[in-house]
Amino acid sequence: MAKPLKPPLFKSITAGESSYSSQNSSSPEVIEKVGKAVAEGDLQKVIYTVKEEMQSKSRYTVKIAVTGDSGNGMSSFVNALRLIGHEEEDSAPTGVVRTTQKPACYSSFHFPYVELWDLPGTGVTAQSMESYLDEMQFSAYDLIIIIASEQFSSNHVKLAEAMQRMRKRFYVVWTKLDRDISTSTFPEPQLLQSIQKNIRENLQKAQVRDPPIFLVSCFSPSFHDFLDLRETLRKDIHNIRYRDPLETLSQVCDKCINNKALSLKEDLMFTKHLEAAVSPPYDIADLERSLDTYQKLFGVDNESLRRVAQSTGRPEMSTRALQFQDLIKMDRRLRLMMCFVVNILLRVLGSPWWFGLWDVVTRYFRHQRQKRIIEIVAKNTKTSLRRALEDYTLPPEILCEGSGVPSSGIQAASGSFCIEP
Repeated sequence: MAKPLKPPLFKSITAGESSYSSQNSSSPEVIEKVGKAVAEGDLQKVIYTVKEEMQSKSRYTVKIAVTGDSGNGMSSFVNALRLIGHEEEDSAPTGVVRTTQKPACYSSFHFPYVELWDLPGTGVTAQSMESYLDEMQFSAYDLIIIIASEQFSSNHVKLAEAMQRMRKRFYVVWTKLDRDISTSTFPEPQLLQSIQKNIRENLQKAQVRDPPIFLVSCFSPSFHDFLDLRETLRKDIHNIRYRDPLETLSQVCDKCINNKALSLKEDLMFTKHLEAAVSPPYDIADLERSLDTYQKLFGVDNESLRRVAQSTGRPEMSTRALQFQDLIKMDRRLRLMMCFVVNILLRVLGSPWWFGLWDVVTRYFRHQRQKRIIEIVAKNTKTSLRRALEDYTLPPEILCEGSGVPSSGIQAASGSFCIEP
């Protein structure tokens, strides 16, 4: 019979890398608190801690930098994005000559808790792109908007390369589209397609992935791609504020679960438990008891799931933990290990006739079955915990942006395990 195993000690880990680099990161204390709760199998504490952390992010100030070649109209774009005229008191100064000599910060009630930084154009404060990147301190910003007009120059490509290297979200915005349309001999659709194609080809030559590209006129902030730009920016602000830190904490959980599974598989107590078990290696009841033990260690047994469901305000939800028969039906590897032929072979090898000659083989099969059960429980703990964290820690409006209708994280954790063969 499987004896309860002690949970492995928590190993201090750092936050995992999300897709983008941002200043909106969790403190080492929060990361350690989440990691310890996962190691202890206390998913209720994990969800509560992450929810508190997400609530603290609601007023995180997102910093957006607007950059490009001098004279591309960065200041005009900042004003247009804020929906104010050039003549208004708080507008960014514009003109035919270089007007921005140092970074200037602006805000707008259209984007609460967002700083729009109008940076000097390339060539104003530095003689090389390298010194410009250092001087402007792009690492301090969450999102970069690269402004271009007339031509997509080598400076624009270098900026895009640098942003990709720094793992920053960035857009390319082509301004002064009204002037392009009025002076071009091509039909407007053909002109727009040509501008897009030129930008993409220059970026592809530098092996820069395709960023969002918007063609706008700062004098017509309600036309062309400006509405799409605003909507994309709004979603990315929410991603920076909520989804990026949640993904980082989810990766912390994944790493802790992986560490816990590895510790269980390699722990000497685990090995002794296997070798000392009195039941034969083909005994299904012993494996069922082992599954119950591992689910308790990871916090996905019936009682733990019931507490999690109650704490998230969904006590009416079903909380059925994963059953051993589910594993047999849904996991190909375990099904092969439990097939009739293997069981007959183990019975023969475990017979007293052999005087323990084949004990090494039978122990090996026992190890492999136990390890596979641990792997399945760990994998499903990661999947269901991620769903639960998203459903119960993100604000409702962010959930609606993602998939339309929030999935049921705890239900996925308790009654709808997805096991890949």
